[in-house]
Amino acid sequence: MSGQRYPEEFKIEAVKQVTERDHSVADVAQRLGVTSHSIYNWMKKYGPKAAEHQASRDEAKKIKALEKELKRVTEERDILKKAGGILRKPIRLRYTFIQDNKHLMSVRRLYRIFDVHPSGFYAWLKQPSSQRACRDTQLSGLIKQFWLESGSVYGYRKIHSDLHDTGEKCGINRVHKLMKQAGIKAQVGYRKPRHRGGNQHVVVPHRLQREFNPKAPNTSWVTDITYIKTHEGWLYLAVVLDLFSRKVIGWSMQSMMTKRIVLDALLMAVWRRKPTEKVMVHSDQGSQYTSYEWQSFLAAHGLEGSMSRRGNCHDNAVAESFFQLLKRERIKKRVYTTREQARADIFNYIEMFYNVKRKHGSNNLLSPVNFENQYQQQLESV
Repeated sequence: MSGQRYPEEFKIEAVKQVTERDHSVADVAQRLGVTSHSIYNWMKKYGPKAAEHQASRDEAKKIKALEKELKRVTEERDILKKAGGILRKPIRLRYTFIQDNKHLMSVRRLYRIFDVHPSGFYAWLKQPSSQRACRDTQLSGLIKQFWLESGSVYGYRKIHSDLHDTGEKCGINRVHKLMKQAGIKAQVGYRKPRHRGGNQHVVVPHRLQREFNPKAPNTSWVTDITYIKTHEGWLYLAVVLDLFSRKVIGWSMQSMMTKRIVLDALLMAVWRRKPTEKVMVHSDQGSQYTSYEWQSFLAAHGLEGSMSRRGNCHDNAVAESFFQLLKRERIKKRVYTTREQARADIFNYIEMFYNVKRKHGSNNLLSPVNFENQYQQQLESV
């Protein structure tokens, strides 16, 4: 599991188990199923000395960036010395200088230093045989040049005026045609976004049919949201459980009950389990689960939705049972001053106790982790 990606809130709470609850790094790593190396890396980023490590990294990056900038400025100064006053001369002479000195540095940098457009330079190199085509190419390069100098906002009328000011004689319709061919157009105002009325509301069938005991992991997941009271206000908790072992495989805690909290919890479950077959994900008909974003996430990750019948809490009994355990065994015995205090304690219950230690009746009195390990060993012995 050490190679998996973990959400930031998971890493922060894992570090707190070492820095605030005095668990050893090895113990935390074993319980969470990650390597000790990962815990140490997370401590550098989120631990008490994170500011010192970050300052050291920032200083090294700053020095490296300054060295890179000094090298760039020195090289550009030298090439400009060599060019003399070519920036005051016709653009064709700049093209010639770039062609003669492209071995000194990248052509892209030379474009920027001498303020020319690549298409004009390459058109100058090709020199089409047709006199009109040659003229069109030349004009196209100049048009792009003037358009860029305007900040990419000029239309064909102002570009035509710029060409006329430099002594280039061509019709305004020709400028319009060449700009259209090159995909160049004036910058215009923007329309005010139009918002759709109402909310997306997608309800899917009750596919789970209360089959709460699948024969293998990653067959059926259930998800739900609850709330925890603190002196700061409510802390909302969304969880995802695998029905096979009752293991909490995804969770998220936030101060607001929005679509993001359920999507973050399901994303953690997908990261941790990486299912290869279609998994059924069962929820109630809350607005977070009937949203368009929730259904899009399920489709994008090969998951199949299922929803409880309206007003029937028994259809999602396993998730409700977990919340009852959490509140009876941990939350009921605590008074949380802040949301951060509640978050740390709930993380400790889920990841350090419930998943790895708490015996479960439906698992033959094994913890969810040990039950899954037993199942894996039986598969390997067959």
